[in-house]
Amino acid sequence: MANLLNEWLGRLKLVLQLAAFGMAVSVHAQTTDLQDMARTWVLEAVKSSQSSASGSLRMDVAVGTLDARLKLAPCGNMETYLPAGSRLWGKTRVGIRCVDGMSRWNVSLPVTISAWGKAWVVRGQLPVGAVITQNDVVETEVNWAEESSPVLRDPALWRGYMVTRSLTTGQTLRADTVRPAQVFQAGSQVKVVAQGPGFQIASDGQALTAGVVGQVARVRMDSGRVASGVVLDTKTVKIEL
Repeated sequence: MANLLNEWLGRLKLVLQLAAFGMAVSVHAQTTDLQDMARTWVLEAVKSSQSSASGSLRMDVAVGTLDARLKLAPCGNMETYLPAGSRLWGKTRVGIRCVDGMSRWNVSLPVTISAWGKAWVVRGQLPVGAVITQNDVVETEVNWAEESSPVLRDPALWRGYMVTRSLTTGQTLRADTVRPAQVFQAGSQVKVVAQGPGFQIASDGQALTAGVVGQVARVRMDSGRVASGVVLDTKTVKIEL
């Protein structure tokens, strides 16, 4: 009798172990399916939302896993979506919900989206307030999505600008790292370039306001006329006629 009981208990233990193994395999397969589903959806969403400016970026998507303790009921139809407040950039989350099943569930997976492309990075030390020149940077490939601040791809957006915080070798020039530099004071002598359709005239003038690259400054021409123009550099103001 004892032998029969021990044999029965041994078989029961084996059945339970096999059931547990099968459940573990099922959960793993389920997680893998959800990861594949999320990755495919994100790649398609990123592709369709890319602008012409970012079309040359090489996109990469890494999808995390669900909590191993989470058990999801079988589902006939699942829907992938972007949760409110999330964006397809950097570290984010993608939701997957069951829309056709005995039990409706809704989960989210951690996703990291990388966008690799050319950018300008610092190749030395730039202290706060330093004016950026072409010699201070080098072009290389970086992950644009590593930070939320936009990458300054066009040199016109940073050349002659000041850095807003100390930058070190390898850091990317982004919108939150620079600001227009003040290049002359009120009272300074400047060159005024007056430009119209098919012609350009240069003359001297005196700044009536401080000059900041890319912004408007007022100048008094030698003739006495007062005009407003855009500051191009440390000594030049451009007036459109």
